[in-house]
Amino acid sequence: MVVDFEFKREPAYTVAAIRYVGPFRENHLRKEFKELVSWAKGAKVPTGKWIFREIDGPFSRRPDSQRRWEACLVIRGKARGRGRIRIKKIPATTVARVVFDPDKVSARLVYHGLSDWRRWRKKDRTIKGIGPTREVYAGDPWTNPRAWSRAEVQYLVRK
Repeated sequence: MVVDFEFKREPAYTVAAIRYVGPFRENHLRKEFKELVSWAKGAKVPTGKWIFREIDGPFSRRPDSQRRWEACLVIRGKARGRGRIRIKKIPATTVARVVFDPDKVSARLVYHGLSDWRRWRKKDRTIKGIGPTREVYAGDPWTNPRAWSRAEVQYLVRK
């Protein structure tokens, strides 16, 4: 399978978000999204994309125990947060991205390739800087095979 890296302008999103601090754990992330979906259902808020954000970026010097992560569920319409859930705006930004099927290409390989591609683009001055990463899904990647097969990894960039 071939994966292509490209630049794309991502729109702004209004999201319901839960931030947590600590090392990455998939089962923790799953719990955060489950809480967001339950909240949205109860609040009767239409939802969209699922966005998993790494706040500090891949080159952070923070120890694993202090890394910051955010599970975000795109929402449409007005809503109020509750408990750990905050409503926030993710600004429009330019990203370097790749869309791939994790069952055919290892996510670790994609992250490594995107990181190398980013370094090459920085050398040829296509980009000035690189920011945090995020993963974007069109729905629940654990229960929706179509959402899982179109995983999108994005690095925020300054052109």
